[in-house]
Amino acid sequence: MTTICLVRHGETDWNAMGKLQGREDIPLNERGRKQAAMVGEYLKSEQFSAVVTSPLLRAKQTAEIVNTYIGDLPLAVDRDFIEKSYGEASGLTIPERDQKFPEGNIPGLEPFDHIKERVIRGLDHVKTGHPNQNVLLVAHGGLINVILALLSNGKIGTGKTKLFNTCISHIANEGDSWQIIDYNCIDHLSRFGKVTSI
Repeated sequence: MTTICLVRHGETDWNAMGKLQGREDIPLNERGRKQAAMVGEYLKSEQFSAVVTSPLLRAKQTAEIVNTYIGDLPLAVDRDFIEKSYGEASGLTIPERDQKFPEGNIPGLEPFDHIKERVIRGLDHVKTGHPNQNVLLVAHGGLINVILALLSNGKIGTGKTKLFNTCISHIANEGDSWQIIDYNCIDHLSRFGKVTSI
């Protein structure tokens, strides 16, 4: 059985302002770096074989910080786990997006079917590259929500679940199917005060 520990990246200034980031390459802020250290400390008791990350800076920085706690493992960048593109909504808050695009037709928005295709390809790549191993995958709220939606047949995930910065979710593969073990866990942030979910 291959298991994946999904971790959303730490906070950025755009998260704190409530802005949709999409493919914008925004770095972690100080709070985000602290969150990454806290999730690293929390996960150091888990045994991982490798770390996979989105190519975007906020995810890579989170992965690098966490990796110092879990053993400086091989770290691979996989574009299949990049955040979805919000098109012309990038940089807007949700109220601004809804006001500017009241019908929801956002130019440049990545179609769900395209995200689904690359997510499935990425998960297959992890499964074949790390059979019967535990892999840490650092990605993004929108992307992780797509994974959760696909594996739960839409019961959770996209449009239903607000994922917090550095939240932890676990999924496991047996045969041809993936199962959700847990999701959006933030026990490691319990002493941190307010956490953000955009």
